[in-house]
Amino acid sequence: MSLTTQKALIVSEIGKPVTLVSDWPIPEPSTDQVQVKVTVAGINAHDAKSRDWGLFILLDLSPATKQDPGATDLPSVLTHDVVGRVTKLGPGVTDLAVGDRIVYQPSFTPGSTQNGLQEYAIADLGALAKIPDSITDDEAATLPTNIITPLVALFEALQIPTPWSSAAKEFDYANTAILIVGGGSNCGQFGVQLAKLANIGRIIVVGGDQTKLESFGATHVIDRHAGYETILAKIRGIVGDDLVYAYDTINPPEGQLLALNALSSSKKGALARLLPLGPVDESKVLGKRAGFDVHDLFGSSHAHPELAAEFWSRAPRYLEAGQIKPLAYEVKKGLLPSNVNEVLDAYTDGKRVTKTHIHL
Repeated sequence: MSLTTQKALIVSEIGKPVTLVSDWPIPEPSTDQVQVKVTVAGINAHDAKSRDWGLFILLDLSPATKQDPGATDLPSVLTHDVVGRVTKLGPGVTDLAVGDRIVYQPSFTPGSTQNGLQEYAIADLGALAKIPDSITDDEAATLPTNIITPLVALFEALQIPTPWSSAAKEFDYANTAILIVGGGSNCGQFGVQLAKLANIGRIIVVGGDQTKLESFGATHVIDRHAGYETILAKIRGIVGDDLVYAYDTINPPEGQLLALNALSSSKKGALARLLPLGPVDESKVLGKRAGFDVHDLFGSSHAHPELAAEFWSRAPRYLEAGQIKPLAYEVKKGLLPSNVNEVLDAYTDGKRVTKTHIHL
């Protein structure tokens, strides 16, 4: 007799700690899906926002709906970086086998059966990759959410051709420059790696460890503490008036003025931003005669299915070749509420957090 229930850590009430249940239903795979026995669930900053105020749990985050307990997907399981072994194949799955190790990004849709803090979960084809033998579960688990966001930033929002596309043959990567603000963040570090993967000629990064970022492919690393005018002058000293691509991984709108003011005045530029907390004060963006665009990011494989599927199909060989390098992580062992709440509390309190993986 097969099991029908499992242990899971759940958010049962917004603003309260996650709790452990032992009667959570085990999901079954549908067409183009696999069931996974979860080995690693990676926690990110947005998981704290889910627990604390309902991000990706509340069906509508308007103030009126927050007061309506019926308009929620509760109880709910967290985490969108998941590694596990395939236990069942859904109809249409031919390229995977039971026992394969995979890394995947769950859907952000409320009610998803794919999130990681449960013993068994579901993964979709197109949002997963087999893990090469040379890569550990934890190394693979550093990827999903933190690499899909810059993937969308560079190759969809900023419309730089992907290095595997037909358009890549005509694009002058070598004479292209990109500015990445927030190089110390996970999304910033993977952004540098993706820019290098595309052989972009000048990869200018503000913030982060210089040695590490240069090993990832950064051509210039600027101290984020140098001061606004000094940083802006250094960027312009590198790119002149040629910068048309910028990616900010860390700043609220007032901090995004640095990237916007670094953009070219004579050529239309664009900023892809991870934190769209409101409009930018355009009166403080000076001299942009050709104009600029601001793109808000949602780093979801399911929201960008074609781009994500193309990347995930290539991810194993990028990892094997060292073209994509996993990032730093810490481990907590056991599907225990204390393990997860401690990390979520640290994010909530604004503490520096190394990406943490829960070993189930």
